[in-house]
Formats: sequence, C-alpha cells, structure tokens
Amino acid sequence: MTHTETAIKATYFSIISNTLLAIIKGIAGFFGNSYALIADAIESTTDIFSSFLVLFGLKYASRPADENHPYGHGRAEPLITFLVVGFLITSATIIAYESINNIGTPHELPKPFTLIILGAIILWKEFSFRKVLKKSKETNSSSLKADAWHHRSDAITSVAAFIGISVALILGKGYESADDWAALFASFFILYNSYLIFRPALGEIMDEHLYDDLVAEIRVESLKVKGVIDTEKCFIRKAGMKYHVDLHAIVDAEISVKEGHDIAHLLKDTLRHELPQLGHVLIHIEPSH
Repeated sequence: MTHTETAIKATYFSIISNTLLAIIKGIAGFFGNSYALIADAIESTTDIFSSFLVLFGLKYASRPADENHPYGHGRAEPLITFLVVGFLITSATIIAYESINNIGTPHELPKPFTLIILGAIILWKEFSFRKVLKKSKETNSSSLKADAWHHRSDAITSVAAFIGISVALILGKGYESADDWAALFASFFILYNSYLIFRPALGEIMDEHLYDDLVAEIRVESLKVKGVIDTEKCFIRKAGMKYHVDLHAIVDAEISVKEGHDIAHLLKDTLRHELPQLGHVLIHIEPSH
C-alpha cells in the first residue's frame, strides 16, 4: 500500500468515527442536559467536514507532476491544513460563545448516564488519535497529522466535559454550570492545538528548514556512491508527502564532464532508492580543490 493509499484509508476511518460520535454526543447531550456534551458534538461535526477536506487534499496532492506543476501538487496539503485549522478555530469560538451564554443561564443538572458515554468516547478518541498520528508519521502527511490532532482535541473536550459533569453531579444544586465552564476550558485548548497544527504547515509553505535528520541521512547515503568525495549544500523543501532536494556533491576536479554527469545520475537514483520519501532530486556537481 502506498503512502497516499494509507493516508486516505486513515481519513475514511476519521470520517466514519466522527460521524458516529457526533450523533451519539448530540443525542446524549440533549437528553442528558449537558451543554459540554453538545459542545463536544459540535466539535465532532466540524471534524467531519475537516476530514473531508483532508481527503480532498490528499487525493489532489497525489496527482503526478504536469506541465504547470513540475514539482507535483503536494503543496495542496498544507493549504488544506490551513482550512482544517480554520474549522478548529471556528468550533472553538462557537463553543466558547455558547458556554459563556449558558454559564449565566439557569438549567438542570446533567444526567449521570452522560458520564458513561463520555468515558467510552474518551477511550475511543485517544485510540483514534494514536492510530491516525501513527499513519501521519508513516506517510509524512501534515494534513493527516492535523486530522489526528482533531481526535486528540476531541478527547480533551470530552475529558473536560467528564470533569465538569462530575463536579456538577457531586456538588449538586448551584454547580449546574460546571460542565459549561468545562466546555469553555476545552475551547481554549482547541485554540492552542490549532496553533500547534498551523505552525509546521506554515513552515512547509515558506520552505522553512526543518529537516536536519533527513539532511544527515542524505549525506551518509551520498558518500556510499562511487565518485562522490563529499557533499556541500543540501536544501530540502517539503511538498505533501515528498521531500524535494537540492544537493551539491563534490567530485574529482580532473574527471570529464560526462563522468561528472554520470555520477550525478547515479547519486540521484541511489538517494531516491534508499530514501523513498524523496521526490525531485537536483544534483549540482562541485570540483574538489
């Protein structure tokens, strides 16, 4: 299974999971008198739309290079990540606004059964987070990583709701708004996670150097190629699930142009074979001094 197929499969998992949980949370929150659960359902609903965006981004980014896009379409991924962050910020804002309104509005205590539902949801969402995050690391997908953090933020809102409802039930009358305060806290955590997702995607768009470990691997593999004496500059740009590389390789100054050309091709082929996450590799030959 290719990286793209793995990422798309993980996204379908997110869509199905979020759809079922949004329904469960919404029904339980309505009948259980818990705005924290309803806020949780809102968050899961935005997750569904963001997962569809991720799915679209992954499929578009996997398109091969063409005349207008010689480096492929991978940059669609961080752009989709920005939209996913927008969904997160929107859901956090809605949750915070409604929480503040509900804190000052008298309402009944949440029902005890909501705690059982929340406990199961927390376990499932943490499992989902770990599963999708693992796939994002396997595929080098920034948008899939954003989708994974949607699961983690959902788990956190559920933990906050669990604590808030527990406080309301234990302390009784006068503490009905505890789960609203919990929902408000969760909204700020979602905003914080939004920044954590946004920052690396911005670095990807701006061609920020974030890949020292990969540079070290490239240098090690390069020295195994016959004719390569050393390496100099190594620039890496990430686009989708691929890393595009510009590498300066040092060769014997006395060899012919054709020999240098052949070494460059051999080096390029070797790097792409040994490091399959690499996409476009440009080799610049430097003469030894």
